Amino acid sequence: MFSKAESRKLREDFWISFGKSFPRKWILYNTKIRDFSFKFYFDKKKAMVSLDIEDQNIENRIRYWDKMISLKSILIDEFLPEAIFDEDYVLDNGKEISRIYIEKHKVSIHNKNTWQETMVFLNETMQQFEAFYYEYEDFIKA
Repeated sequence: MFSKAESRKLREDFWISFGKSFPRKWILYNTKIRDFSFKFYFDKKKAMVSLDIEDQNIENRIRYWDKMISLKSILIDEFLPEAIFDEDYVLDNGKEISRIYIEKHKVSIHNKNTWQETMVFLNETMQQFEAFYYEYEDFIKA
């Protein structure tokens, strides 16, 4: 077991190492669409790359979700076959969002032996998400 400080330090070390190993500017929060963002996540049990639609205006959220559903077969067939679509994903804080995500299990931020495979997973998955986004950005934003 790790103390909170040790866990925090491992997280910090991982993200610094990831940035050095894969130095590039990720689109992440800069999609230029309010509450429509890409995210990296890594904890003690899994790693995840997601596209989150968090708009509290339910009509906007539904509009963007419907656009993503209309592109679902393209995303799965051409970019990310393992993508999971969850219209009503509930975050730990109770907030409901819509999320498209890919997970990698059997990795842990507390186990440095899984860091390299996790970094490769995050890098490759985000590259595919970004390629998809750039290809269909105009449709998504319209």
